[in-house]
Amino acid sequence: MYHEAIYAVLISFIINLILSPILIPFLIKLKFGQFVRDDGPKSHLKKAGTPTMGGIIILSSILLTSLLFIKGNRDGLAVLLVTLSFGIIGFIDDFIKVALKRSLGLKAYQKIVGQLFVSGCFLYYILNVAKIGTRVIIPFTAGREIDFGILFIPFFFIVMLGTVNGVNLTDGLDGLVSSVTVLIATFFTVVSWGENSSILPVAAAVVGSLLSFLLFNSYPAKVFMGDTGSLALGGFVVSTAFILKMPIFIAIVGMIYLIESISVMIQVAYFKATGKRVFKMAPIHHHFELSGWTESKVVSVFCIATAVACLIGFLGLN
Repeated sequence: MYHEAIYAVLISFIINLILSPILIPFLIKLKFGQFVRDDGPKSHLKKAGTPTMGGIIILSSILLTSLLFIKGNRDGLAVLLVTLSFGIIGFIDDFIKVALKRSLGLKAYQKIVGQLFVSGCFLYYILNVAKIGTRVIIPFTAGREIDFGILFIPFFFIVMLGTVNGVNLTDGLDGLVSSVTVLIATFFTVVSWGENSSILPVAAAVVGSLLSFLLFNSYPAKVFMGDTGSLALGGFVVSTAFILKMPIFIAIVGMIYLIESISVMIQVAYFKATGKRVFKMAPIHHHFELSGWTESKVVSVFCIATAVACLIGFLGLN
């Protein structure tokens, strides 16, 4: 099975490497440029017009690679469909922003309804098709599990929507969400390998795709993934975790997603209560930028933190 994983990484990497130089100029020609908030860091104003919706490239390479390996693979297909479904929601949001020139894209309730629908379909699969059940692994307990019972349903939706939108919030600097997520995808690839899980080729395809995408997305970015990519990657991370019965591990390996989300909640709640701000700007990666950190330094520090978190995650398996 390890040969299959290596092939999936390499094939996805090559497909992305071929597609990027073709689709990036096409996105520029269509004038699918990034909208930049004028109340954000001033250094970001120069990013205006950089092509977005690069998530199409990521999804294409993941899809084409996965289809080579997941014939008859029910769990792998489920993860792939969840990834694509969230990507479609992101695509619609991006299209409204860049093509229809509406800076806010989909309304908040429209996004939530779409995300709840996809999540609900995946919940049905977990409970009634794959019959994975309501038990999840507790970190640092040598593989012991806890049965959530009926509480699994609210827990499931909180983790699904929290993770997907946490990844989306993390996508604010060149290469940030790509770098963080490729490490998390590598973590789940290794775990899938060790567990002989059928989702291995999909996880490996995500690793290969993101490694290649980083060649064009790292600072200074030639393309942004947009919500098409960030929502899709959130869908991949959380669906993979549930298939492996490891959703609690997201709080460890995906600590950056969690911190980004919490920073926004704190900022909004404190501002509504006091009219003042805790951070210079939320999500927190912008706070560090406005505190004098370069964009590259923020990405590097967040990646190092994620790498350490993934190592802790491996320890949590024992």
